[in-house]
Amino acid sequence: MEIGGVMAYIKVPGDIEKRSFEIIEEELGEKIHQFSEQELPIVKRIIHTSADFEYGDLIEFQNNAIQSGIESLRKGCKIYCDTNMIVNGLSKPAMSKFACSAYCLVSDKEVIEEAKKEGLTRSIVGIRKAAKDKETKIFIIGNAPTALYQLKEMIERGEIERPALVIGVPVGFVGAAESKEAFKSLDVPYITINGRKGGSTIGVGILHGILYQIYKREGF
Repeated sequence: MEIGGVMAYIKVPGDIEKRSFEIIEEELGEKIHQFSEQELPIVKRIIHTSADFEYGDLIEFQNNAIQSGIESLRKGCKIYCDTNMIVNGLSKPAMSKFACSAYCLVSDKEVIEEAKKEGLTRSIVGIRKAAKDKETKIFIIGNAPTALYQLKEMIERGEIERPALVIGVPVGFVGAAESKEAFKSLDVPYITINGRKGGSTIGVGILHGILYQIYKREGF
């Protein structure tokens, strides 16, 4: 829209976000009713992140994943991320409200050395180390299928406690869809994006969709 030859556009951040979510609801239409009260904010958040409505068809929730994640976040926990992009993308104010912290080990010196020595990806070695930390209750995997496979194997072997939540959304052509499908066999609270799509920003969007539900309920 132009006013006096000048393009009019929304400049206020809150108004931009509000209008974005209004558009998402309008375009989802009747599909909104496919999702529960807990699921819908997450679906809307990742569509907002990606501008891709197909995510509404691809997302899957298993084993009371959202409620389990809410309970763990409320208590305060550590969150392991397979990329620094996820760590940097998570809202620090929201995390600090619940004494939660996020970390990534792919650039850790010991992880790099061990990965070279064993001929493994840093993603495998990093999540292997993180999974043994009992304070780490939530895992966000947005990049490396090998990390999701490794976590699955450790859970199956009984080497670690069952996570409170796994957000398994690795993106790509080699192993991404397969690793996400394989993880479904576990009795673990799990949120995934079926197929090749996903990525770090989607992982961030999913966790934010959970965090902001707590905010809304508790009046922050």
